[in-house]
Amino acid sequence: MNYKLISSLIIICLILVFIIQNAAIVEIKLFFWTISMSRVLLMFILLAIGLIAGWLLNNYRVKRKKN
Repeated sequence: MNYKLISSLIIICLILVFIIQNAAIVEIKLFFWTISMSRVLLMFILLAIGLIAGWLLNNYRVKRKKN
């Protein structure tokens, strides 16, 4: 059997269960702004921001090390 296919299907099923369980709408307040969005969308946005920040900091560190 193809283990990559099986592991991919298991991960997709886990992600679907996570999305279904965290579909509630949450309210985010920052200073005088209030935004309502699903909890899953908020987690994915925060994950993307964290990945981009880590990538940028790593690039900065590598460029600084070269000089």
